[in-house]
Amino acid sequence: MKNLNPMDLFDLASELNEEETIVRDTVARFVDSKVIPIMGECFEQGRFPAELVPQVAELGLLGSSIDDYECAGLNAVCYGLICQELERGDSGLRSFVSVQSSLVMYPIHAYGSKEQKERWLPAMARGEAIGCFGLTEPHGGSDPSNMKTRAVRDGDEWVINGAKMWITNGTIADVALVWADTDEGVRGFLVEKGTPGFDAPEIEHKFSLRASVTSSLYFDNVRVPETNMLPGVSGLKGPLSCLTQARYGIAWGAIGAAQACLQELLEYTSTRELFGRPLNHTQTIQLRLADMARRITTAQVLALRLGRTKDAGKLHPSQVSLAKWNNVRMALDIARDCRDMLGGSGISAEFCPVRHMLNLESVITYEGTETVHQLVIGKELTGISAF
Repeated sequence: MKNLNPMDLFDLASELNEEETIVRDTVARFVDSKVIPIMGECFEQGRFPAELVPQVAELGLLGSSIDDYECAGLNAVCYGLICQELERGDSGLRSFVSVQSSLVMYPIHAYGSKEQKERWLPAMARGEAIGCFGLTEPHGGSDPSNMKTRAVRDGDEWVINGAKMWITNGTIADVALVWADTDEGVRGFLVEKGTPGFDAPEIEHKFSLRASVTSSLYFDNVRVPETNMLPGVSGLKGPLSCLTQARYGIAWGAIGAAQACLQELLEYTSTRELFGRPLNHTQTIQLRLADMARRITTAQVLALRLGRTKDAGKLHPSQVSLAKWNNVRMALDIARDCRDMLGGSGISAEFCPVRHMLNLESVITYEGTETVHQLVIGKELTGISAF
């Protein structure tokens, strides 16, 4: 019998169809050749690698699940594999693609007008226009129903006042999809860069997602025309449906981060010698490596099942919550353990675990904290909302 692939102990690669395999391998080659070589330096410098955006677009990774409008029209498993490979490089790059695809392009496609779709989707697929998603507020955090940003109709315009916080891509975005409370319920508005009263300063002094742009959004009597409101949805259903799409990608992405850490540990422990033998010759190290492989394999099985369910049109948001909770917790625990097993080298950017560890502290918080997803499952089990 041939040896198993340490990164795929259950041979889930054999469950992928031809298109899924090609997508995975293509993105993996891009990450290996273009992303990983620069990400450590980008993280240290606090710089988003904007030079990668045209290449990401050329590969068809922006809005990849959308049909038409110059998008690739790939299935959900393909999108998951894209997120997995990108986050193997860095959570910041996967976050960029996730926001562009799941939080901006998806709602424009699902709820936007014909004119909004034609204007924004092809440009965003080509990477010529960047979007951001404005939902989280400074005081609200995980409670979107506590929304203070307000939009008031004034003739054929809307006047928006309020603030959003922790917004990926905000400063570099050409358009912000902003969710605001109105007399008609929560509505989504497309606010273009340069609109009077709209400001998007970058948040500095981060110790996580340093290779990603994170911003605040401020709205001071910002006027947008009626044609900039998404006509197809009202209420919290709109933004929450977007979060389901993004959380799905995160459940896959976290696997890539964990694989990157484990792969580096396998190499390190095979060459690092202490007390007269390589580290991987000891039972303690093998037990810890085996536990990482167990957790990654479980997450892979869960993610693939989730993708097949999504492609079958049977996905329930709570299933995404379970996967996001399980897989990100798995990846964070592995990154922390890998950092510890590297000893003093573990705090060096020469090795990836500390970077992934710090990034995953954000990933486990955004798109619903771990506690939020636990309570989602608690509600499914008991029928009682404990929020």
